[in-house]
Amino acid sequence: MKKNHSPREREVIGWRELIGLPELGISQMAAKIDTGARTSALHAEDQEPFERNGERWVRFKAPKLKNQPARVIEAPIKVEREIKNTSGIPENRFVIRTLLMLGGHRWHIDVSLADRDAMTFDLIVGRTALKGRKILVDPARSYLSDLRQSPLTHNDEVQS
Repeated sequence: MKKNHSPREREVIGWRELIGLPELGISQMAAKIDTGARTSALHAEDQEPFERNGERWVRFKAPKLKNQPARVIEAPIKVEREIKNTSGIPENRFVIRTLLMLGGHRWHIDVSLADRDAMTFDLIVGRTALKGRKILVDPARSYLSDLRQSPLTHNDEVQS
């Protein structure tokens, strides 16, 4: 039988939070916590698949961050699959796996690469990324977690 967790045992985060994606060189950015979306999505321009050592990779321009020049990121492609966009229209997208830092926690998530230029947030964190993490989302609050608690030198084991 599955154990029910009381709200006291769960961390509460807001509908938008500061996160980090250190493996992509993103130390801090605002993200929308979107429990209506299954898959997380990151704004990525000029996506170009290529092969490296027999594996499929993708090269793309990272979201422009405050006080940082635009830069190109390369990452292995975990899978390419059809994902519905915000209008419910299926799109073929590359999905990569990367480390997410949220408050005092770090774990790997799958992120689809999408054109989010018309969206307010360059990143949405979907419900699959939050599943099993003992996190509750308060839709009336924002920026509850403290990203400073999660430096790269943090001694906690990175959870996959």
